[in-house]
Amino acid sequence: MSSTGSVDRPGRRAIVRAAAAAGAAAALAPSVASAAVPEGGSTASTWLPEGPLRVSPEDPRYAYLVARGASNRFHGTPERVYLVGSTEDAVRAVREAVASGARLAVRSGGHCFEDFVDHPDITAVIDMSPMREVTFDEQRRAYAVDAGATLGEVYQKLYLGWGVTVPAGYHAEVGVGGHVPGGGYGPLCRLFGLVSDYLYAVEVVVVDREGTVRAVVATRERNDPHRDLWWAHTGGGGGNFGVVTRFWFRSLPTPPATALTFTAEWSWEGMDEERFTRMVRNHGRWAERHAAATDPNAALYAEFALTRRAAGAHLLLGQVAAEPGRDRRLLGAFLHAVSEGTTRPARVSTRRLPWLDAALRGSGEAVGDWHVKIKSAFLRRRLTDRQIAVAHRHLTREDTGVLAGSVVVNTYGGAVNALPPEATAMPHRDSVLKLSCLASWAEPEQAPEYLAWVRACYRDLFADTGGVPVPGTTADGAFINYPDTDLADPRWNTSGTPWETLYYKDNHTRLRATKRRWDPRNVFHHTLSISPDGNSISNGSRLPSQPQSHI
Repeated sequence: MSSTGSVDRPGRRAIVRAAAAAGAAAALAPSVASAAVPEGGSTASTWLPEGPLRVSPEDPRYAYLVARGASNRFHGTPERVYLVGSTEDAVRAVREAVASGARLAVRSGGHCFEDFVDHPDITAVIDMSPMREVTFDEQRRAYAVDAGATLGEVYQKLYLGWGVTVPAGYHAEVGVGGHVPGGGYGPLCRLFGLVSDYLYAVEVVVVDREGTVRAVVATRERNDPHRDLWWAHTGGGGGNFGVVTRFWFRSLPTPPATALTFTAEWSWEGMDEERFTRMVRNHGRWAERHAAATDPNAALYAEFALTRRAAGAHLLLGQVAAEPGRDRRLLGAFLHAVSEGTTRPARVSTRRLPWLDAALRGSGEAVGDWHVKIKSAFLRRRLTDRQIAVAHRHLTREDTGVLAGSVVVNTYGGAVNALPPEATAMPHRDSVLKLSCLASWAEPEQAPEYLAWVRACYRDLFADTGGVPVPGTTADGAFINYPDTDLADPRWNTSGTPWETLYYKDNHTRLRATKRRWDPRNVFHHTLSISPDGNSISNGSRLPSQPQSHI
């Protein structure tokens, strides 16, 4: 069914910005003196009774809890939802689920773009939302963040309490539970790196080969016997190894006092293919020139949403984290570079805000009640002219009623690329851009048309490598925090390159070994989870039993 402007247009910016919901940033800080590492031992929630609290379908709270996901494409009907207020609650919930043979999933913020939680086979969901404390742990000399906290809560508590931040994603409602293990990025990533790069320790509820359930704290200390579990949570994705209950961060950066936020629009009116090509080429060249960690332009972060012609205009938004005066100079030079020799933006608006205000506002709009499909790629170089022509063709196609469809190209690199790919589980360390193909629609019956459009656009962009961004000269794989089950489907991935390689590259072998050690029974799995024996679950298969990524 074709969409109509009255249905889709009011939410165009919000849905375009959904592509930033999983973002974040930071750089691997040097290790501080070792602290004792007990197993388990967390504080309880200040508002939830001793639990876990089991919520069944008959409970009036059930409807809210099973509908907390940000993407309305999927609807789960678990037999029970466990609300956990402490690590001990999580241990009890996992123990009960395993003993009963339940298919288990874990939800933190609810922003997963696939059905890793809302899957029809899942019978028990652990909801982390009661666990949202942010404190300073004197024993570990690190900032402790509960897995159920949202990014907005973390920004506010860290900054107001200690003047620091985890430079994470652009959407304040995202939960840290899945954001951090996926190597989340955001507006400060070019300046500081990835959020997972600051991870000092992680607490995880795991299940061993005998079925024993326990909580383990793993640190990055070289002499920590659990270090592999820490490393796996620096980019290995959520829902793979156990239930994350808490993170600890060290040497967090101080954010700028202010951030210059900006929005610019390039109208489709009067924009032919030649002007479109020049605009996108200009943007890519700027990203190539300013991808170094030491480049002054690392303070500038931007998301360029190239939209369907029916949407009216392309949207460029972002922020500059630099001192007043310099921030406007950096922005002015950037806008000039994108516009050089082609159409200039029809409208530019800027606003300098206190940094915390900018962080809490994020993109300015919530994701909303939309069905979303997102597909990602890391780019080592700008889009080729062939790829730009593909994007233009799909954005101007008249044989489809798709309105809210876009190709979003975000600035990347900077401090993200300061680390080697093996330093963390997140291997994409030499990209200059992150691309997303995004479709969003309001009504379930629109799904076939929108899914067909976004799949065809993505496939054609990477037609030279089997329809997916195989690591090579131009592309460098995909982003696990934007999970896309099509990458495991031979109908859409004809490259011969496994989806594990697209997401993890050479780090997959080490992640599989960690999986074998910490989840040998494969209790924690979903469509794109790491397999302990190397046998991937294809997209067309019936999934065995178990969880998600907590995104």
